[in-house]
Amino acid sequence: MNSPRIINRALLDQVVAEANASPRRRKNFNFHAAESDASHRLLNAMEPDSYIQPHCHADASKDESIIVLAGRIGVAFFDEAGGVTEVASLSPNGEAVGVNIAHGVFHAVVALEPGSVFFEAKSGPYLALKPEEKATWAPAEGEPGAAAYLAFLKAMF
Repeated sequence: MNSPRIINRALLDQVVAEANASPRRRKNFNFHAAESDASHRLLNAMEPDSYIQPHCHADASKDESIIVLAGRIGVAFFDEAGGVTEVASLSPNGEAVGVNIAHGVFHAVVALEPGSVFFEAKSGPYLALKPEEKATWAPAEGEPGAAAYLAFLKAMF
């Protein structure tokens, strides 16, 4: 039997330190035991220079919920052509602290402050994004233009 895990400042600091040491400048801390689990629950620490290509989850079971625990996160939503439809700034003490993202909705998440951490929940198992789930109108991570696109995203907040 697994014992309870308290989500405290020490754990958040640990995940932030791991994100800072990571070349991708983000780090997950999984509460689920395996990628094949039916329910995925995790902390996601993300630094402001980390870039995740806008994407969606096509599978109807892949809605995801995010609650910010530390720092500040920006979430942008897009139409299929890459037009921005809505943005939200999320922080633990802000007007908005979290978001539920429906499957099929293109979105991007950016860290707006160092030490940003959010709790994420979605159904498993883990499945790599399919080509049609990646925004063709935005550069992939590591591609030329990714840094400029990240700056564009962050400028919305």
